[in-house]
Amino acid sequence: MPKIQSSYTFSSQEKYKRVIAAVHMVYRLVNSTYNTRELLIRLTRIICQLVGASSSYVHILEENTRRLKLIAVFNGKVNILLSKKCDLKKVSKVELDVSHGGTIVLNHLVGLPLVSDENIGAIFMKRKKNEAVFEDFDREVLAVVAEQIVTAVKNIQLYEQQQKVILDSIRSMGKFFEQHRSMDFFSHAPIYYKIVTSLAESLHMTDKDIETLQYACVLHDTGSVDVPYQILAKKSRLSAEEFRTIRNHPQKSVDMIKPVAFLKPVLPVVLYHHERYDGNGYPSGLKGEEIPFGARVMAVADAFAAMVSDRPYKKGLSCNEALGELKKESGIQFDPKVVNAFCKLAKKIKFRKYLSLMAK
Repeated sequence: MPKIQSSYTFSSQEKYKRVIAAVHMVYRLVNSTYNTRELLIRLTRIICQLVGASSSYVHILEENTRRLKLIAVFNGKVNILLSKKCDLKKVSKVELDVSHGGTIVLNHLVGLPLVSDENIGAIFMKRKKNEAVFEDFDREVLAVVAEQIVTAVKNIQLYEQQQKVILDSIRSMGKFFEQHRSMDFFSHAPIYYKIVTSLAESLHMTDKDIETLQYACVLHDTGSVDVPYQILAKKSRLSAEEFRTIRNHPQKSVDMIKPVAFLKPVLPVVLYHHERYDGNGYPSGLKGEEIPFGARVMAVADAFAAMVSDRPYKKGLSCNEALGELKKESGIQFDPKVVNAFCKLAKKIKFRKYLSLMAK
């Protein structure tokens, strides 16, 4: 962190440049971020950079209850996100007052509410006691930032609400398809969704790519609605023709969801999640890195779900047996990186619970 300089030493031109820089930096941030948490993390760093604060933090309120939901902090070295109730209880009464519409302007602490039609939170900046005090110009820069952030947070919240509506609609579509094919899978669909999401997060996939996988969770096998039930329920070996029908269902799934424009990023995951890492999968025989990463992630989760589920022609494996099969096929059927992440997660209590529920 550079040495903090009193704003009184700035000329009018320098102050003007700093305000323009603040507007420009926040504008770029707002237009490149579609996630509230990421926005706030990056914002706290920018505040410290703009006004020479030693730390900064942002409060966000829940839309319905108006209770504190999230705090993003930059302490001059690292970012911290607080969202647990026990964490939020540590917030001082003064800070809560600002979150609900008050303002605080002290020598080493400035806090402004984030206000649109209603209070959505607050923004703060701090300096240490042995550092220069905040001045009017510092508060004005923070006010400029606050105005832009209010608009950004509201827009992101609207976007997130729209995405929730879309995802709920897709889940309803998935319910329709699954009810016409496999009530057993539909009963496990929420668990499958959590397994795929957890795996994607552990692999540090972007929010956008995780969102794509979440849609694919529901839609990846919709094409099976065109597969005759007698084939899906067959206990004996499939004929060559029946097997070709099964192998065609990824393309059928793509054909069904392709007309929905916003689902375009989902198509490669749906189409290629039955490809194999060694190139012997279908429909295109893609190999290794040729297979979209999202499809490689879904391939592992989908295979586990298939292995632990009872089918007309087989009894499901146990969790440990299925994990053993994943390891056995690592580098052959599956991406080793994804298998390794899946097996590491399987050692964690929460994820292991998901796997156990899927195996029931």
